[in-house]
Amino acid sequence: MVCGGHVCSKNTLCALNILYCMVSLLMIGAVAWGKWLGMVSSIRVVAAVMGVGIFLLLVALVGLCGALKHHQVLLFFYMIILFLVFVLQFSVSCACLALNKEQQNHLLEVGWNKSEATQRDVEKTLNCCGFSSFDSNSTCAASCFRSSPSPSPSCQTCSSIMQEHAGKVLRFVGGVGLFFSFTEIFGVWLAHKYRNTKDPRSNPGAFL
Repeated sequence: MVCGGHVCSKNTLCALNILYCMVSLLMIGAVAWGKWLGMVSSIRVVAAVMGVGIFLLLVALVGLCGALKHHQVLLFFYMIILFLVFVLQFSVSCACLALNKEQQNHLLEVGWNKSEATQRDVEKTLNCCGFSSFDSNSTCAASCFRSSPSPSPSCQTCSSIMQEHAGKVLRFVGGVGLFFSFTEIFGVWLAHKYRNTKDPRSNPGAFL
């Protein structure tokens, strides 16, 4: 029987939420580090990643407090929120794994056109200019453009470089998301199981 006791369920649930806390702090720290070094200048990207990290941290803290105190209300809301996160993350992960090259290119172009700050970040990181074409009178953040008095013919368009790695990135993101989605449904099951157990140290006649 796997983790059938009260103490075992409590310890496993606490460990799972500590893992979520570490992942959320890693996300927040990584985006803060990237912003500080100037690797990411888009406020939208920073705000989105920070928001996801803070949300995951809050959910993990709710689950951790609920597990430590065996609090029925906290555990109930933790189960509901974690299940909704599981549904959303599982759907997004499957979509990432199912996208074909044409759909990937369309999403890349939509993301490119949404923010000039994101365009500068991509040009600087990938050392490319423009998405599918580049106007010689425009500016570019890539080092290949700045290294010569005129736009260097060696500067590739960003779409050609991004398309080379888009499939690998989407498979990686989809795989990681799929893995964590299964840990989330495991967390829902474990919280439900733990919520309906009695603490052996409490009053035997009381239901916690």
